Amino acid sequence: QVQLVESGGGLVQAGGSLRLSCAASGRTFSSYVMGWFRQAPGKEREFVVAIRGSGGITYNTYYADSVKGRFTISRDNAKNTVYLQMSSLRPEDAAFYYCAARIGTYTSTYRSPSLYDYWGQGTQVTVSS
Repeated sequence: QVQLVESGGGLVQAGGSLRLSCAASGRTFSSYVMGWFRQAPGKEREFVVAIRGSGGITYNTYYADSVKGRFTISRDNAKNTVYLQMSSLRPEDAAFYYCAARIGTYTSTYRSPSLYDYWGQGTQVTVSS
């Protein structure tokens, strides 16, 4: 079983920045599609961003419209870690953020939570105004 552990959540003022990390187990981490989702109270889990597993230096990324230009996903396969750099944070970005991994076969889409095989415990991001 793949284990995912998020860290880096916390309190930040609107306009500020925060960097989340997700450490994963697994010898074949470089092949996983990694995604970030978030869920605010009373709302369904929402896709934020995903990065394709390739094992290469450059990876394809897919962003929700709400975070384009503000959030950046990256991965370090040598450390089995994926990052989410969040900038220009808004109060509406406040949520519990989850890291997810897809370890299986090819997929042409990335936004549905059902596509992912493993999930971390989440980390809270709070944005104050």
